[in-house]
Order: sequence, then C-alpha cells, then structure tokens
Amino acid sequence: MIEREEQYKRAVLWDSVSSETVQCKLCAWRCRIAKGQTGRCRVRKNIGGVLVSLNYDRLCAANPDPIEKKPLFHFQPGSKSFSIAAPGCNFQCVFCQNWQISQIPQEDVIEGSYYTPRAIVESAVQTKCASVAYTYTEPTVFMELCADTAVLAKQMGLANVFVSNGFMSPEAIDFVRPWLDGINIDLKAFTENFYRDLCKGRFEPVKETIRTIAQKTDIWMEITTLIVPGKNDSPAELKSIAEFIAHEASVDVPWHISRFYPQYKMEDRRPTSQKSLEEAYEIGKEAGLRYIYIGNLPGVRAESTYCYSCGTLLIDRVGYTVKSNVIEDGTCPKCGAEIAGFGL
Repeated sequence: MIEREEQYKRAVLWDSVSSETVQCKLCAWRCRIAKGQTGRCRVRKNIGGVLVSLNYDRLCAANPDPIEKKPLFHFQPGSKSFSIAAPGCNFQCVFCQNWQISQIPQEDVIEGSYYTPRAIVESAVQTKCASVAYTYTEPTVFMELCADTAVLAKQMGLANVFVSNGFMSPEAIDFVRPWLDGINIDLKAFTENFYRDLCKGRFEPVKETIRTIAQKTDIWMEITTLIVPGKNDSPAELKSIAEFIAHEASVDVPWHISRFYPQYKMEDRRPTSQKSLEEAYEIGKEAGLRYIYIGNLPGVRAESTYCYSCGTLLIDRVGYTVKSNVIEDGTCPKCGAEIAGFGL
C-alpha cells in the first residue's frame, strides 16, 4: 500500500530541511524526520516530504469527567470537562498510568474511533460540560485535533484545558495561546537523571515551559508531582520543586502531590505512604505555596481548598466531588482575600 499525504491531516509546526527531511517543531525533541519515518512520538510521519499527523482521527478516549480529575482545582470547580485523547506520547515513563494508550503506536498501527472536532464539541455540549480537556495521553502530539476542536469549543462558549508533561516547544506555546484556557503540567521530578532514566525525556524544557506559561501567558496553570518512593521523594528534591514553583511561577499556582501506585514497568515498587505525602505538603507550605493538594488519597483534609489568609474552608471536596463552594466573585467571603483561579 502506497501512503499518500492526502490520507492524513497535515501537521502543524514543522519545516522542510531538504527534499527528504523535515524538522518537527512541536515539542522539545525537535525531531529531524527522514522520508517514511516517524518522530519519537511515533504519531507524526514524513510522507513524501510532508509531515502529517497519524492520530488526528483516532480517539482512544472520549467521555465527560469532573474537572477535578485532571486535576484542576481552581478552574471552574465542580464542573464537567469532556475529556478526549488520541494515542501517543513524546515520553516513555516507566510508571505511566495510561500506558495502554500512550505507548501503543509501535509499528505505525494506530487504532481508535473516528470523531470529528464538531462531534467532540457537540458531545461536550450535550453532556453539559463547561470545557474540553485534552488529556490521558500527551495532547502536544495530537495538536492538530486539539486546535481544530478548541476553536469550535470557544465558539460554543466552552473552555479548553491540557493535561501535559510540559515538553512543549516555545512555538507550541505560542500556537495554543489564542484558545488554551488552562493546563495541568506534570513536574515529575527535579533532576535530569529522573527524566532521562524513568521518562526517556529531558528536564530543562519542562522547567522552561512552566516559566513561559507563568510569566508570558494568561493560561491558568496547576502543577502535579507524582511522588515515587525512592525516586523523587527526598526532602531536598521536594523542596527544590516547591521553591521553583513559588519563585519562577507563582505562590498562587496550585501544587498537586499525587500518590504513586505500582503501574506498568514499576509494579514492584510500593505505593507512596501517607506520611511521605504529608511531609511533601509541609515542604510546600514552608516554600510559601498557598494551595497544596494531596491526590490519590481520598478523605484527607488536603483535598479541599482553604483561604491562604484566614484559613476558611472555601471548597469542600471528597475525591472528585465538590460538596460546597463558598467563594464569592473570586474572593474569600470571610476576609475578602483574592483566590486565584479561572471561573471560581
């Protein structure tokens, strides 16, 4: 079978290097891709000197979720987000909780259901969602579908959010700025070794993405760190993460400290202890962060939102359920302190 560029969606953010080679500018790998080959994500291919998306019409997930599941706790709290994913990722994390869909395109075989951007948005409206979330895998590598869907979503009054590993290029950040309203970035650790050995990625581009979004865009951002026992849970490393968020992003950026459960190629490691999560929480407080949450441990106090100024319970949560939200026009009803977020 002879592949033709017309069979696929033409990719965004790439340049021709020669008649045989293209360079992708979507993520920090900046892959140079020879004719007939794919990039590291395995879902963008050079066909006849044109870079195309192989996963544009291959959804592997499409369903409404609580926005808190992303997790986004300061973004339209209590709302639903229509969550979609296409196969593929530009990382290969050995602890990936969604490895069945992020790591499956191994030999140009990409399975999934056909959904048009309009069908996605119509489904979001029908299920009474307030936003569309590009999640579960890595939205950067299905950027074409994200962009086409997001523009239609904005026209229908819906917001758009990413759940991302943050390994985006500066060009990709500029590309999403007109239509991306919120993002949760995984700051997986604070060492190059962790990113290289456990994620098959690099650390510095993730830091730069966080800096850029915080300092140069209006995109609402929250950050998640999965605490993996023995890998990124030392007090020194957690302090580095918390201080980086506070000093180079903002003390108003929520930090989600998430409990690790054995997954994928790390099934031999124990789950994160509650004590370790609580110690990380205290480290975040000492760094000056105003909003710190403990995830994957239902029932703890740190699932809820409290006023950083007076301590009033503002958003009472149990798991992904919002039981009450007393924030008034983005402020604490007791002391008037401004509570950072989007659509509070």
